[in-house]
Amino acid sequence: MFNYPPQLPDAICETYKSINGVALNIWRIEPECRPHQQPALRPAILFFFGGGFRMGSPEQFASHARYLAKRGMVAMTADYRVADRHGVKGVACLKDAKSALQWVRANAERLGIDPLRIGASGGSAGGYLAAATAAIPGFEDETLSVEIRRPPDALILFNPGVVMAPIPDLQMTDERLATVAERMGAVPESISPYHHIMGNLPPTIIFHGQADTTIPYETVEAFTTKMHMLGNRCELVGYPGEEHGFFNIGRGDGSTYQDTVGRMDQFLTSLGWLEDS
Repeated sequence: MFNYPPQLPDAICETYKSINGVALNIWRIEPECRPHQQPALRPAILFFFGGGFRMGSPEQFASHARYLAKRGMVAMTADYRVADRHGVKGVACLKDAKSALQWVRANAERLGIDPLRIGASGGSAGGYLAAATAAIPGFEDETLSVEIRRPPDALILFNPGVVMAPIPDLQMTDERLATVAERMGAVPESISPYHHIMGNLPPTIIFHGQADTTIPYETVEAFTTKMHMLGNRCELVGYPGEEHGFFNIGRGDGSTYQDTVGRMDQFLTSLGWLEDS
């Protein structure tokens, strides 16, 4: 459905990291501004594609990026290493996601980005990565300044994986735990966003199909409940009858794509990142 390498002729491509001979890129879509207009520092968002840490393309969120660029944001979609192309485990994906976010922060002044308004987003495995950049410590270049290593300032998550280890009232089978450990290359609890929720996490919105069998709806309900218990803003928008990936452009009659994009806009407007449309 989405091309790899991505075909994004309207985007500016820059390499954020090279590792083991692999150049990892971010594609950036700039907001339009009038000739000779000097824009103020703009909010930004970085999208991570889904694909179970095995496959996928940054092209998945190109339409979301274009929409938000038209609304005035610097909108970016990032590549990262995956199992099918690079033979890596999920922890490598997490390290790349953190590197991508840190590259955006390090280049914020050059790109005209407000360093206090940098959001992270993604779907499925990409939603996990966005959440993990906020919740999970480590897996990053600790030689960078604390300011560059700051978590994102907002999260927009589309059917994300946020529970990677057992929690009360939602247990995992030994087989499931072994699968997570093998796929991620880490002890499940150490890389599970739910298990690292604390106070002062960024404001979050989650879109999730209530009929999702890939990532059960109960997991995001548990995540949301714990976020609230620790004083964090977290909105969960459930879609009755919808399955995994329901939010993608081109899925069904397009109504769920349009609805999630509209609610994404409302969320960012509520943060003061977008002007009322």
